[in-house]
Amino acid sequence: MKEKILGLYKKYEEMINYVIVGGLTTLVSWMVYFASVYTFLDANDGVQLQIANILSWIAGVTFAYVTNRKFVFKSKEKNILKEAAQFSASRLSTLFLDMIVMFVMVTVMGIHDGISKIVSAVLVTVANYVISKFFVFKKRKDKAA
Repeated sequence: MKEKILGLYKKYEEMINYVIVGGLTTLVSWMVYFASVYTFLDANDGVQLQIANILSWIAGVTFAYVTNRKFVFKSKEKNILKEAAQFSASRLSTLFLDMIVMFVMVTVMGIHDGISKIVSAVLVTVANYVISKFFVFKKRKDKAA
């Protein structure tokens, strides 16, 4: 039984690790958001609310980059600055996807924001995985001499 579970883990290691890292990323992001609004920012002030959102996004993306690089995609890229910039840009693009989905579902279609956020989270998670796997952390083939 143990070997079967280990075999399944090895087969789906990247996806399993991505889900775990994603959960931890969400936790980090929410912790920064709630720590901000309960200590030094006022969630009832529109500008301060957005500052809290931005701080939580920065913390989440930073944590996600480091953990995805090391534990999910096991990147060996030497140019970390370039890779981090690509990762951040990809997450910025999916932030816009999130905003568009929420606008369309909640504002245009009148769907409950909780349901809309779940739908958006699924779409964003899939998009983040695909972009990370095929563009940011893509495996580069070593060139033979």
